[in-house]
Amino acid sequence: MSNISFTKFNFRAILAAAAVFAIAALIIFTLFMPVKTALVISNYDNGTIYACFDIEENAEFSISFIHSVNKSEVREYYNVYDYDIYLEKCLYSNFGAGVATEIEEGQTLSYTDDGKMLISGIHRKIDNLLYIVGTVSDHILYINEKEISLRNLCDRNSPVKFCKESVSRFFIWRNAYE
Repeated sequence: MSNISFTKFNFRAILAAAAVFAIAALIIFTLFMPVKTALVISNYDNGTIYACFDIEENAEFSISFIHSVNKSEVREYYNVYDYDIYLEKCLYSNFGAGVATEIEEGQTLSYTDDGKMLISGIHRKIDNLLYIVGTVSDHILYINEKEISLRNLCDRNSPVKFCKESVSRFFIWRNAYE
């Protein structure tokens, strides 16, 4: 009889260990499996992650800056489709060196109430969305109803890369911008 109870004890211990292992594996799988879509901002030179933002398909974000040549404000609007980033429209304060002077087929030029020029209908895939954060004036990221100084986030003169990635819940928790 003592052999039977010892066998039942081993069987129960094995079942309990298997259950604990299965639960632990499920938790790890849930935390580390890439299931969320995020806009990841990193240092282009060394890969340091500055922040990530949970985004949905077709999400819009924009970046504004003072153009280094013509010294006027520019705001570029992007959308994310699949794993690609597309430039959709640009808002200019002034024409001049370094900004678009002609529109291409399918694009439209309109004027805002405050006299700025808006070129829309661009829909140009950007393979590597890179910016160098300004040393004189800042770059501002507008995303998820937030306005974020890239100078404060990344530091002046940082080479910054924007990309859409499939990431884990842990990655977002660890790198999310608050």
